[in-house]
Amino acid sequence: MSKVKSYLSLIKFSHTIFAMPFALIGFALGVFEFSSLIPGWHRKIFSPQFDWERLGLLFVLVFLCMVFARSAAMAFNRYLDRNIDAKNPRTAIREIPKGIITPKNAFAFTIAACILFIVCTYFINSICFYLSPVALAVVLGYSYTKRFTPLCHLILGVGLALAPIGAYLAVTGHFDLLPILFSIAVIFWVSGFDIIYALQDEEFDKSQELYSIPAWLGKAKALRISEIFHGISAAAVFIAGRYGGFGWLYWIGVAVFIGMLVYQHSIVKPNDLRKVNLAFMTANGIASVVFAIFVISDLFIH
Repeated sequence: MSKVKSYLSLIKFSHTIFAMPFALIGFALGVFEFSSLIPGWHRKIFSPQFDWERLGLLFVLVFLCMVFARSAAMAFNRYLDRNIDAKNPRTAIREIPKGIITPKNAFAFTIAACILFIVCTYFINSICFYLSPVALAVVLGYSYTKRFTPLCHLILGVGLALAPIGAYLAVTGHFDLLPILFSIAVIFWVSGFDIIYALQDEEFDKSQELYSIPAWLGKAKALRISEIFHGISAAAVFIAGRYGGFGWLYWIGVAVFIGMLVYQHSIVKPNDLRKVNLAFMTANGIASVVFAIFVISDLFIH
């Protein structure tokens, strides 16, 4: 059990709370085959011909894809950054620098998670299977970006933004504008709160010649960029709501989501980073989970 806990800590399994709710939104949209142009589209899911067994299998496969892709990404990040983490007092307690998990085992874990991810996509549909290497390239490639561009936060956002599109593709086998709008919201939401999290390492990143928005522009300007990104995210969920013709439950979810964005910027200041973790984990965890609950509920009853 201690080994299991170590690997769960290595991949920060609790952080799945950020992307998983948006994957569930994409899955729900796919189930309903959402289109404001199709009369009675809500009733389709409840028809006797609906394949509930297939739906259950898809749900499990999508869930596993999320777990395996994210596990691969986090393990690879820890493997690649092991020497950097060892130099940073904030990250020196992580599993690889402390010797709890060896680099060799972390890399093997990454490979195993990648293989399992691809296997799951094979059993979903052909488009997910063919695009699986692209998804892995994005989520694994993020770990390199802090070495050459301060836009690394956006790459992380793109990685997590694959969740709603991927889940929608798993059910429907085709792209659609609505899940793409939710993915845009995820890109700028994640990028914004990752900038806030990176404020803690501004000086360290400079000393190691690593790239981040705070290391590039300083804390105050970085927070302004984060605010702009979160403004774009808020606009995306608003446009998605208008385009999708959602009901009142959706808009309650939007209010909570935007409220959590505003809240985290109200408690983190350039000269006061004591509440960064509260903003990063608590506020954003509430934002994603509550938003997903209201969006999916609206699909069922609107």
